[in-house]
Amino acid sequence: MAAISFSEEDLVCPQCSGIYYLPVLLKCGHNICRVCLQKFWEWKGSRECPVCGTVAVPGRPPINLALKLAADKYQVKNTGEDQDVCYLHKEKLTIFCQNDEEPICLVCQMSKQHKVHECCPVDEAAQQKKTEISAMLETLRKKLRILDQTKVHWEETKDYIQSQAHQNEEAIKEEFEKLHLFLWEEENSRLKVLKQEEEVKTQVMREKLENIKDQIKTLSSTISDIEAALRAKDLPFLQGYKQTKKRAKSNVKEPGCIRDILINSAKHLGSLRFGIWKKMANIVTCAPVTLDPNTAQTNLKFSEELTCVQYCSKQLSPDNPERCTNRVCVLGATGFTSGKHTWTVQVGQGKDWYIGVAQESIKRKSTVFLNPSEGFWVIGLCNGDSFWAQTSTRTKLVLKQKPEKITIHLDYDKGKVVFINAADLTKIHTFKDQFKERVFAYFSPGLCEDGKTSSPLKICPLTVKVDVESTCIQ
Repeated sequence: MAAISFSEEDLVCPQCSGIYYLPVLLKCGHNICRVCLQKFWEWKGSRECPVCGTVAVPGRPPINLALKLAADKYQVKNTGEDQDVCYLHKEKLTIFCQNDEEPICLVCQMSKQHKVHECCPVDEAAQQKKTEISAMLETLRKKLRILDQTKVHWEETKDYIQSQAHQNEEAIKEEFEKLHLFLWEEENSRLKVLKQEEEVKTQVMREKLENIKDQIKTLSSTISDIEAALRAKDLPFLQGYKQTKKRAKSNVKEPGCIRDILINSAKHLGSLRFGIWKKMANIVTCAPVTLDPNTAQTNLKFSEELTCVQYCSKQLSPDNPERCTNRVCVLGATGFTSGKHTWTVQVGQGKDWYIGVAQESIKRKSTVFLNPSEGFWVIGLCNGDSFWAQTSTRTKLVLKQKPEKITIHLDYDKGKVVFINAADLTKIHTFKDQFKERVFAYFSPGLCEDGKTSSPLKICPLTVKVDVESTCIQ
């Protein structure tokens, strides 16, 4: 088959006036760039030929392979030529079309395609577009810096997760070791009591057996002697009659019943697990609030099953969204959306601290004031001598004595937060508001009077009771 020859004009798309890129052949015989045709159809809303208006057949128009090869060959051929010359008109590219965003020549500017377009000189356009691209480049660089920083942050977070898991694993093992030790000691104690009972009762039976053995031996001997006397002749029998009669009258008592001699299994095995559980209540504590280390400022450390917090040297912790970095504080792990809740905080001898409640949406990364308008309902001690309620305009509290334990009553539904001196049950302050979202217990520990030793805030444990309730089954 002879090769088809195309002129330069044959390679120009009638829609975009550029060299064909993936030309497709329509039923009417016209060729159009595939992208140009798709855009035209989307704009027109019908499958018409942009040149003659003939409706195209359903389906995707085929690519004119011969025309595509010729257009590609022409593009390759002209790649090495002078890039400053228009490949259509062989004129210098001195104009930039703002609409099509491409350099054109003066003839192109007067053509139908560009006549109504906004154009400007190449040097002016280059300066403008370089500024535009530079701004876009800076945006990309900024995004790259953010991605790099995020990558580092996420790598640190991954390492912290592993470290956190290891610390939690060690803490769990330590607590279970304590429980194992308690159970081991309780087991040994109960086995010791059982062994003592066994030894005592075995000794009692041993002594009784020795006694009855002696009685059996004596009685057996007496019986043998009497039987021998009965076998004797009359005169000898009568001669020894008094002695034989006396021995026959031997008062041998029958062995009595030995009560409570068996092992008291009911004592050792009855409600064994319950008894251990009840005794375990003496060593187990239960706090009404647990602190959440993931919300803590990085200078805080925790102890006693996350119920005690104090200021210390800075910890390596990721800046996760939940973490408070604006203040040295930590939130409770469980939030409240209804009901009444109470917990008592041991403030000790700290010279600066704040306690109360805070709503979930507080600003955790920027500086805020501790007042209700910012989502805080707290009281605190400043400089070791003045107590304040952090109201909109903070209120100084006059107290008869410096409290060491403060009870906080939260009534979510009534919008009340009440602070009470746990020592004499006197009311310190009451906040009245309306809660519209989840709130959390709030803790901010300070320093002791010497300014060096950290003063902890500790959540006082609840009294653990093990009660038995009788259930009558009918």
